[in-house]
Amino acid sequence: MDRLVSPDDLKDLAPAGYHIALRIGFAFPMEEDNNFPTAWINHYSQQRFMLYDPVIRWVYQNTGYIRWSEIDLDDPRRVIGQAQTFGLRYGVAVSHVGEDHQNLRSFGSFARADREFNDLEMRLLSAFISRRHAETAPPSNLTNAELEVLQMIKNGKRIKQIAHELEVSEGAIKQRLKNAKLKLDAKTGPQAAALASQYGLI
Repeated sequence: MDRLVSPDDLKDLAPAGYHIALRIGFAFPMEEDNNFPTAWINHYSQQRFMLYDPVIRWVYQNTGYIRWSEIDLDDPRRVIGQAQTFGLRYGVAVSHVGEDHQNLRSFGSFARADREFNDLEMRLLSAFISRRHAETAPPSNLTNAELEVLQMIKNGKRIKQIAHELEVSEGAIKQRLKNAKLKLDAKTGPQAAALASQYGLI
């Protein structure tokens, strides 16, 4: 495989499943895809493994990539050993931190049942996480006026009310909202406001 990895390639690279979390803020990722087997997800949740999982601890403490078998962290609950009983015998962890002012982290955990990941596969998966991190970055070209309107929309105000408070025409507010929707790839004003809020812009 000598091309960029696409989401469709993940089933071939990680046939036992994967978990991707992009642009993790204070507590939650902006986008998440947990494709591990349902039985493992349920067992993991019921046992509250996240606090003890050496893979999760590694991705929060490091950047780059590593095979699960090479992670040198305590595993008191035998999370990795238990994962093997669910078909997740071999894995790789990938962690990426953006270079923008937010320094948000994205990570991926990928598994196979048949063999260890080779170096090329790990590099491809690392590049995939880095690329997805960049692709989910918020737009940086929203103006203060557009953000102000989105904040007011988020607060439940209508266009007429916003125009009155800002002492501009309704047409000017509609244009600002139109520009913001275009930049955020949103269909409605409330959706644009929700996205701007999710990105931490308002």
